[in-house]
Amino acid sequence: MSLNFTYKYFLLIPATMLLWSCNTGLGPANFTNGFKPAENPVLKADSAFTFYCPVKKEAIKWQRADVFNPAAIVRNDTLFLLYRCEDNPKAILGGRTSRIGLASSTDGLHFTKYPKPVLYPDVDDFSIYDQPGGCEDPRIVKTPEGKYIMAYTSWNLKTARLSMAESDDLIHWVKKGPAFEDAYHGRFHNTWSKSGSIITEMKNGVQTAIKIQDKYWMYWGEDFVNLAWSTNLYDWVPTLNESGELMVLIRTRKNKFDSRLTECGPPALLTKDGIVLLYNGKNAEDENADPSLPKNTYTVGRVIFDAKDPTRVISRSDTYLIKPTLPHEITGQYAAGTVFGEGLVYYKSKWWLYYGTADSFVGVAVLK
Repeated sequence: MSLNFTYKYFLLIPATMLLWSCNTGLGPANFTNGFKPAENPVLKADSAFTFYCPVKKEAIKWQRADVFNPAAIVRNDTLFLLYRCEDNPKAILGGRTSRIGLASSTDGLHFTKYPKPVLYPDVDDFSIYDQPGGCEDPRIVKTPEGKYIMAYTSWNLKTARLSMAESDDLIHWVKKGPAFEDAYHGRFHNTWSKSGSIITEMKNGVQTAIKIQDKYWMYWGEDFVNLAWSTNLYDWVPTLNESGELMVLIRTRKNKFDSRLTECGPPALLTKDGIVLLYNGKNAEDENADPSLPKNTYTVGRVIFDAKDPTRVISRSDTYLIKPTLPHEITGQYAAGTVFGEGLVYYKSKWWLYYGTADSFVGVAVLK
């Protein structure tokens, strides 16, 4: 197979893959509006949690500064969040070490935190990628075999790299390394990359990675959205255009909520009407900004791709689904205002969208 993208792989998709999943009763139109902030924030920093760091060789208050940007998954009727935790409140934005924590809930609002981080910089083969900045911004899906795959950002304070990890139980994770390390003989290995949203379907109430024409697919990117494919869910190949450059599926738009960035959100979801991708739009800081929003604000938008051709846009929201409105969403580490969605689950007959708020807390909005 050629590593360049070609449309022929999407000309025929089994009809069963195009059915909106069984028990939700919701199509993508329901994601255009209706998300309402619930009891917020649902997670906060806590200096009582300590962890012996194998890199620094000392005890660290690993979630003392801020907790934010969560992934979400349902396992055995329990809702789990994997969330980014920062350790040093005195360090400036981007200068702290991030580790990924785990918390569980049976009502979607009140969580019990696991005492230690589940993914973090270690003395291993991957320390050149995630030390000292850490492991950031997880997204999570279940595999058809029952394992879990996490896409996260490795941050060494020089280059952000989209990386992958695998687990059987959400607690013990095996790092698989940077997602694009081998593609095109390493061409994109040192390219800034973030935010992997693997295409899923609802299977037994859980977002499960789905193959389309014998391959898994993942939207990714920050400055624009690209599509990559994989056969094993951890080695990924970005799609290229006819000129051999990264294919741009959506990009920023002047004077709209996404005028500065279009950063992928929770795992994309295959429905009867298309593939729904929620993404985080950042407003520009200059004359290109949406005048109805404060400059640099992060909000959540939505795009629907063709289920038979995941590169083709069917529709895209002209405005945001949710924006910062609550006090903790417009103050904190990123005071310009942030709702940054990374976790979307269907739980107890509702959709729950979990997001980071101002790089400081974890919030949730609910769609009934």
